[in-house]
Amino acid sequence: MAGQQLTWLVTGCSSGLGEALVRAILDKGDKVIATARGSKGVSGTDRLSSLKDAGAAVYELDMASPEEEIKRQAQDIWDKYGPIDVLVNNAGYIDISTFEEMTDDFLLNSLRINALGPFTLTRALLPHMRARKTGTILFSGSVGTYYGVPCGGPYVGPKGLIEGMVPAFAMEVAPFNIRVSILTYGHFRTQVMAAGVIQDRNPTRLPEYEKLN
Repeated sequence: MAGQQLTWLVTGCSSGLGEALVRAILDKGDKVIATARGSKGVSGTDRLSSLKDAGAAVYELDMASPEEEIKRQAQDIWDKYGPIDVLVNNAGYIDISTFEEMTDDFLLNSLRINALGPFTLTRALLPHMRARKTGTILFSGSVGTYYGVPCGGPYVGPKGLIEGMVPAFAMEVAPFNIRVSILTYGHFRTQVMAAGVIQDRNPTRLPEYEKLN
């Protein structure tokens, strides 16, 4: 791949690390398809307007969508923009809850967005990469999987699933010249940690945990 122009697909690009990564890819001279979900009545593509102006292709993609919808959109992206050389599974968000207050549905929603959605997108693109015998696939991990984070279980749990499954996946596809890695970042400021942004939809609020919540 050295010296040639690559095509990247990066999820979760409306702000923060995803947006910064897309701009760095464009500065490098590569092509990039930036994705984001719609939010508060604003379409994903409209949320990516500044990246479109910078030269990125933009596409609305929600990791919470049903499996078949993500697969359909993955094929649509491949058909529209051609072969993907690098997939960056960056999209995600933080749900917080104590273990006792957490419901199955609450945890499953976080699993769907932070792990299952990226897995589905990857599986949808994998046959194309295998056929070409080339590709790089990146997943976002979390340092929170290595130490306890009160109320952080619903977020770091799905990241732990990534940490457990991706090394096995990497070994499975290595014979096809496909590289797979987990990006585990240190702490840095983005809007995901801003006041009022962290998701908190669990309806159970126990007063005993008030200081943690």
